[in-house]
This record gives sequence, structure tokens and C-alpha cells, in this order.
Amino acid sequence: MNLTVYLAGQIHDNWREEIANLADEKQLPLTFVGPQTDHDRSDNIGEEILGKQPDSYYKDNAASDINNFRTQVLLQKADIVIALFGEKYKQWNTAMDAAAAIEMNKPTILVRPSSLIHPLKELSNKANVTVETLEQALEVIHYIYD
Repeated sequence: MNLTVYLAGQIHDNWREEIANLADEKQLPLTFVGPQTDHDRSDNIGEEILGKQPDSYYKDNAASDINNFRTQVLLQKADIVIALFGEKYKQWNTAMDAAAAIEMNKPTILVRPSSLIHPLKELSNKANVTVETLEQALEVIHYIYD
């Protein structure tokens, strides 16, 4: 049984590649999807599709519409959502994706360091499972196959 896993979280490092490699090592039949990880493409997609916008507000608004559309489609197709919260970057999009997944009744795993227990307590309470590492998140999924 192949499961589709939406990987919500910051796009500034290789954590998605790391989790895909860990899944391969465990021979888990998972397909990973997620937000656009090309930051420039994400920022410029509105103008790529709709043409030049009058100012940065409209440019961001057009890009947000298209990025949100993409995220909604992929979240709806996902069987599981993993939302990674780290300490280095702002986590607004991660929180938005995790909340949307929870509202869609998608099985959701939050990954967050212990330093973020307090600021994420309500979101963590709504998620199905909260862990501290990517390895733990994959072990939760691996348990489905046992």
C-alpha cells in the first residue's frame, strides 16, 4: 500500500530529502509531496501565470492565490501530513498547512523541538501525534505497516 505524505515546513534546507532517504532505507512505500521548494518560483508564480502586477502587494497576492491552490490540491490528495517546525525560520506557512490538514481530518504528525512545546501546545493537541525528530515521524508511519 503506497501512501502519499505531504511535507509541510520551511523550504530553506534539505529536510525533505533527508526524510525521503530515511523512508527509502526503511523500504516504506511513500510518495512525498509538499509546497513549492523553489523560493523564487513560489514568489514569482503569480506574475509567471497572470503577468506583471502593479506593485509588490498584488504580486504577493497573485502568488499566494496560486500557491494556496497548489497546497489545497496536494493536501487533499495526501494520506498523511508531516509538519516540521524548526527553530531557525518563521513557521507561519507550516502552521497554516498543519491547521488546514487537521481541519480536513488528515492524519497529522507534528515534528518540533522541545523548545517549541509551549508555543505549539494548541496545535500539537489537535494533531494526531507530536514527535521531536524526523526519524520518530517515520517510525509512526512505519507502524502502519506492522
